[in-house]
Amino acid sequence: MSVAISEGIAAPVLVQRDGAVGIVTLNRPDKRNALDLTMRGAIAAAFAQLEADAAIKCIVVTGSDTVFAAGADLNLLVDKGSQAVADIDLGQYWAPVATSRKPVIAAVSGFALGAGCELALMCDFIVADATARFGQPELGVGIMPGAGGTQRLIRTLGKQVASLMLMTGEAITGERAHQLGLVADLAPEGQVLARALELARKAARMPPKAVAATKRVLKQGADLPLDAALALENREFLLLFDTADKTEGMRAFLDKRKPQFNGL
Repeated sequence: MSVAISEGIAAPVLVQRDGAVGIVTLNRPDKRNALDLTMRGAIAAAFAQLEADAAIKCIVVTGSDTVFAAGADLNLLVDKGSQAVADIDLGQYWAPVATSRKPVIAAVSGFALGAGCELALMCDFIVADATARFGQPELGVGIMPGAGGTQRLIRTLGKQVASLMLMTGEAITGERAHQLGLVADLAPEGQVLARALELARKAARMPPKAVAATKRVLKQGADLPLDAALALENREFLLLFDTADKTEGMRAFLDKRKPQFNGL
């Protein structure tokens, strides 16, 4: 594993490469990884760099053993009105995460609150352990989630649990989040990143065009009527038959060998 982006111990985000997997580590421990503009900008830049790197096939975003990200840095927002916040355009910082064509995995230990929870929800799936705490406490400071917290929660958890979390600010544990389907895989305590990397390496071995097509169908089809979503799926399915990786994958299966996908 080699460090690709580093500005010393004070770098707000550390980016590493582990083979075909890029690792984005939130690194503001003195502020519990509170997301100020500097950190948001560093996350966006890290994702943009990894997205452009053809050697990287999957991205993992993580924090420390005790905190993923404890939310927005309120110093950024406390004295601003609606127009001032709109002018910041917070969504621009999240776009590289939410629109990545590569699989993105959140590896969560400890607190993932507010914008930290929203960041995890933007990823394709979440790996966590029992120490994880997912919450949207924004109402307690007079606002509400503004980066997908309401909409991604209700689509993942349903109205009842989403309403409880949003309207009371009560967090749920990693175990409860796993039971409810918010967390895809519950790792043993202290093994979250290792498990996320294990899954990331599997995802990185998949054919890139099929991965990108699957991501498009999952994202675009989720809110379509079933017939329209099935038509979208069928179109992407058929297009993959014109790829070299389809032939390689099927031929390797028939030959009882591991496929060598090249993204063509």
